[in-house]
Amino acid sequence: MPFRMSGYIPFGTPIVVGLLLPNQTLASTIFWQWLNQSHNACVNYANRNATKPLPASKFIQGYLGAVISAVSIAVGLNALVQRANKFTPATRLLIQRFVPFPAVASANICNVVLMRHNELEEGIDVLDSDGNVVGSSRIAARHALIETALTRVVLPMPILVLPPIIMSVLEKTFLLQSRPRLLLPVQSFVCLAAFGLALPLAISLFPQMSEIETSQLEPEIALATASRTVVYNKGL
Repeated sequence: MPFRMSGYIPFGTPIVVGLLLPNQTLASTIFWQWLNQSHNACVNYANRNATKPLPASKFIQGYLGAVISAVSIAVGLNALVQRANKFTPATRLLIQRFVPFPAVASANICNVVLMRHNELEEGIDVLDSDGNVVGSSRIAARHALIETALTRVVLPMPILVLPPIIMSVLEKTFLLQSRPRLLLPVQSFVCLAAFGLALPLAISLFPQMSEIETSQLEPEIALATASRTVVYNKGL
């Protein structure tokens, strides 16, 4: 249940808040990126196209690849910002708040591809208009992974870009300056609102049951049906 799309927001929001905390240390950056990609790996596994079994080795490969890429990019970008002496401390802090987005977006792509690489090797089932399985297509699997990867790039955009902008404005208000204890609750609420906006937006980019013309698929699949198009479950 925690890894269904309906559970993504309540279980993912605390992680987003952690990713966007200011003045991150090396240890905290590594911890939050690791926790985020661990959560994403389980979500990708739970919402994959499950017509083909996924070996445990593929799960571990995707998990390690996503975590290593996210941590490497986040740590590298933070180090780059720290060495940018031409920026004022305030500007440097603002830029650091945006570091999680490129780290998470690139890691999300790695996560999806590595977690579901088995689909590229074995293909996924495609169905005709009557719901009959026509065959197993690697081309359809590639389309499914591209569509899912694009949703994983769009998903963190509002979540990791809007809150830093909004918080940089709210932190200057008298209320938060006089009551610094409200900073974390306010940031948590802003992240929750952004998450609630981003998830349905990203998921709605492509239908779960996607359609593709049989002429674009493998010749043996095109010859196996009279349907002009077939559908496949791309996962979420």
